[in-house]
Amino acid sequence: MPTSTSPLSEPFVLKCGAVLPNRLVKAAMTEALADCRGRPTEKLCNLYERWSEGGVGTLITGNIQVDRRYVERPGNVCIDGEQDKKSLEMLTRFASAGKGGGRSRIIAQISHAGRQANGMVNMSPVGPGNVRCELPKIFLGTPRALEESEVRDVVRRFADAASVCEQCGFDGVQIHAAHGYLLSSFLNPRANNRPELFGPDDQFGGSLENRARPLLEVVRAVRAAVRDNFAVMVKLNSADFQKGGFVAEEAAKVAAWLEEEGIDLLEISGGNYEAGIYKEITEEGKPSNKSQSTLEREAYFLGYAVQIERVLTKLPVMVTGGWRSRQVMEQVLESRDCALFGLGRPLCAAPDSPKQLLAGDVDELPRYEESIKVGWFFLRWIFILPFLFCRLLHLLSLQSWYYRNIVAIAETGKADENLGPVSSLLANMKHEAQVANNLQGVHCVGSVYKGAEVEAK
Repeated sequence: MPTSTSPLSEPFVLKCGAVLPNRLVKAAMTEALADCRGRPTEKLCNLYERWSEGGVGTLITGNIQVDRRYVERPGNVCIDGEQDKKSLEMLTRFASAGKGGGRSRIIAQISHAGRQANGMVNMSPVGPGNVRCELPKIFLGTPRALEESEVRDVVRRFADAASVCEQCGFDGVQIHAAHGYLLSSFLNPRANNRPELFGPDDQFGGSLENRARPLLEVVRAVRAAVRDNFAVMVKLNSADFQKGGFVAEEAAKVAAWLEEEGIDLLEISGGNYEAGIYKEITEEGKPSNKSQSTLEREAYFLGYAVQIERVLTKLPVMVTGGWRSRQVMEQVLESRDCALFGLGRPLCAAPDSPKQLLAGDVDELPRYEESIKVGWFFLRWIFILPFLFCRLLHLLSLQSWYYRNIVAIAETGKADENLGPVSSLLANMKHEAQVANNLQGVHCVGSVYKGAEVEAK
């Protein structure tokens, strides 16, 4: 780590005793670099070795799925059932790569995509209820509500995955209960209509206590499956940003319950596939308002985090989303509004930028969200038209630019900032389709992957 007088360089000690080298954390970002059976690859390990060199003290992996049938994206790493020798070897290699010879800590984010399961792999997702995401039908199927026994199976899967992560050398796990994935959608009244389906006595729907039960049971099962010095973290939505969805007041209550369960760190984020998840792009498809103060522009989840912290006593909070300026992060750290800062997009194309920030070589991280332009100049007006297709095309192009730069770092050790967003979208669509088509042994059928029964023919 670089020598620095910045408070961002100070280590942080978790409740479990784990020491995080500094206050900068690589937040979870999807990689799509697993092999046909959901195992880590050398490319994925190369990526995390490169990120571990870049200055962040802690790396949180992209979501590792606990059920191969329900992935966020083709190419997710999966820990589903008993792991074979190669899987354990590659997971161990993955953990070692993220530690960078002792430079950093690595946390495995474990997740279940739920009703937001990628349609290329599975067009028959599951969820707390049968409410479909309001996205084009080519992307996602209509969910089937999980039976009580299936919810119990999900809890077991999280605990089993955490145990494997500990066995393979990860420093902890982060349970993903944000962004509309399964545990998050249980919390969301718009997605969780279990009382309508199973009656008012269903224990996983209705009241907040019931909607939070799957998450709390997962936390208890994971904590029981690992040693006391293994970190257990949770990523929680501050709100869903939807009318009738999970709201900030409920998030504060759930956070207090999580503190009672003894978790080590709470990460605050927000939104889901339907609303709010891509906060750096406004509804008009333009960069966030530059007339706002730097703090307002960067710390768009901080206000929610402060509300949540008011009900907590000792549980540390990490806030992810928008951080760019060292001055702003130091200001927030001094005010004790959060303990750690989750970084995402800057690391997709500038993996060394955290090291440069801590060393004082730069004052802020790259603001790619303000500089990337979608399409040729004379056609850019198309992407800001008030039509869902135009906005979606604009968003997916920007998103794909980050995805392809992650792949570039994995393959070459460096990003390619000259990539075009639209060409990145086309390349990413081809990549994901190839990965989905090449999957093996998954018992489901998607728009691309046609299921294990086809493989047997």
